[in-house]
Amino acid sequence: MTDRRGVVAKRAENLSPGVPYVRGWNRARRGAGALADQLVLLGLDSDFAGLVADVNVFGDGIVQLGTVRPEAAELLARLIAAGLAAESSDMTTKAPRLSPREAPAA
Repeated sequence: MTDRRGVVAKRAENLSPGVPYVRGWNRARRGAGALADQLVLLGLDSDFAGLVADVNVFGDGIVQLGTVRPEAAELLARLIAAGLAAESSDMTTKAPRLSPREAPAA
């Protein structure tokens, strides 16, 4: 059984011909690397020591966070919420851009 994104699908331990495992793993590696870079900047890298790229049986990349202390998970959740709130407020305070056709004539 799997969810709609395939995250619950089993890890690819035995490879099947024709499944693009490398492509999926490479996407997971980029995502894990981007997250790792941010965790280092926040000083949380040691809290997410189990962060790894992987691939499921369908060739979809997955990122495993590993075992994480509850405090680290709560901090990460707060950081995500704060980022979303900042992004949302930033979007509401910016004036919409006008296309050249909509801009008033000088």
